[in-house]
Amino acid sequence: MVELVLIGVVAGFLAGISPCILPVLPVVLVAGSTGRETPGTTRAGLARPLAVIAGLVLSFSLLILVGSELLSLLHLPQDSLRDAGLALLALVGLGYLIPPLGALLERPFARVRTRRPSGQAGGFVLGLALGVLYVPCAGPILAAITVIGATHRVGLAAVILTAAFAVGTAVPLLAVAVAGNRLAGRIGALRRHAPRVRQVGGVILLVMAVAIGADAFAGLQRAVPGYATALQGSAKVRKQLNTLTGEPHTTLAKCSPDAATLVNCGPAPNFTGITAWLNTPGGQPLSLRALRGKVVLVDFWTYSCINCQRTLPHVEAWYREYDQDGFVVVGVHTPEFAFEHVVSNVRAQAAALGVRYPVAVDDKYATWDAYDNEYWPADYLIDAQGIVRHVNFGEGDYAGTERLIRQLLAAAHPGRALPRATDVPNQTPAGELSPETYVGYERLQYLLPGNDVVRDAPAAYRFPASLPLGGMGLSGTWTDHAQEATAGPGAELELGFLASQVYLVLGGTGTLQVAVDGRPIRTIEVRGVPRLYTLYQAGSATTGKLLLRASPGVQVYDFTFG
Repeated sequence: MVELVLIGVVAGFLAGISPCILPVLPVVLVAGSTGRETPGTTRAGLARPLAVIAGLVLSFSLLILVGSELLSLLHLPQDSLRDAGLALLALVGLGYLIPPLGALLERPFARVRTRRPSGQAGGFVLGLALGVLYVPCAGPILAAITVIGATHRVGLAAVILTAAFAVGTAVPLLAVAVAGNRLAGRIGALRRHAPRVRQVGGVILLVMAVAIGADAFAGLQRAVPGYATALQGSAKVRKQLNTLTGEPHTTLAKCSPDAATLVNCGPAPNFTGITAWLNTPGGQPLSLRALRGKVVLVDFWTYSCINCQRTLPHVEAWYREYDQDGFVVVGVHTPEFAFEHVVSNVRAQAAALGVRYPVAVDDKYATWDAYDNEYWPADYLIDAQGIVRHVNFGEGDYAGTERLIRQLLAAAHPGRALPRATDVPNQTPAGELSPETYVGYERLQYLLPGNDVVRDAPAAYRFPASLPLGGMGLSGTWTDHAQEATAGPGAELELGFLASQVYLVLGGTGTLQVAVDGRPIRTIEVRGVPRLYTLYQAGSATTGKLLLRASPGVQVYDFTFG
């Protein structure tokens, strides 16, 4: 435990200097410099910064450990606390602009801390708001603590690790707050015009609340390397965290994927660490215990995956036909790209794809890990006693899976007449196709030699002299990030492919001109939620040369083929 505490402190410190806290730094700086009192001693000068950081650490720790359970009990969306933090931040900003409102906000906390209201109380209130906004800082340590809270396994070890992380993260933020306070104390003009300084601070807080709420810092955070997560992620650290967070997971090792008959794979793991539930009454969570007596299909998917999209019509048809016969589908949406972590994006795209069955948003990969899953899509068929009886990875064999579903329903409800089997066309591609091709450097494989990318910075590229089948080339200005490449002036991309359909995940805003073998075929308007777009369709698989011309701001993620 001593070693884990030290790891927690170090991880907290690394999070405190990582890119994810960029949006709160201006607020911490303002918070340390807009108190009512003028620091005359070292002790007085530290009082307000300490109050700010104390509020941040308290709200951050409580939210991590009990926030998810609290929101579940109140049946509120998981982003409600973030919205509340933004509202409180804006309210404190208004308090700086309107002194009577500021006094009203500080009064309850001033009574607790001292009989005379002071800037310390206002700093504590502001710290409470910052703690909520600070939670998205990522890393294995914080992810483990979050899983503990979300799965209601908060014990002494979890509390100690959270406290250690909070102490570590408070150190760099306290330094920023103290710097703001000393800056105000050393500049005589600020001391003489304290009311004006508070007003300026209020405006900054309001602006930052709006900017954070609009994710205005997303590009900046993405552009700065996320070194903190890598430093926290050693194998030894992960092993200790798995011991702390883990419950006995079924490995499902007995399962033979794509078996033609029902097998006994062992008890099905429950849904774990789910961020949100879609398509359930009031967003209420489901559990396999509550579903005992029903046949359940757990379908792992992600909305920008073409393989998943081709599977969805079959899964939706099974749900529609057998819902009245004791059959339940739970789609576990485990994201592949960062934009798929946003619940509103998942909700919008699930509706657009016609998904009506319950969806569990598995942002933390907790349920994915509980099933030891490695694939999109992946189906786990569970009988009425809660035993996994069939596993299928990837596309295809829909008739075989439906036959096993009908067998389990017949066993669970003897004598009940089932509807006719569904008849949804199987769109699974047959024959050789181009492999999935990523454009972000994290999984970049097929970029031709001579086009080595510059990571996280704009760079000019030139097409290679020739383009072989399966090769990819860039031209013009691109900024290549871990998961996608963002187009700049003159951005073009070429790709040699073998397929009858070519798909591409796109984000950002702008236009994408598509040509095949020198023939323009379409112009795509890219806007809204990042998603999968169809670039090219033909009657049969052919080879060709794809040329894309992207306007600045278009984000190119991942090619898939059919």
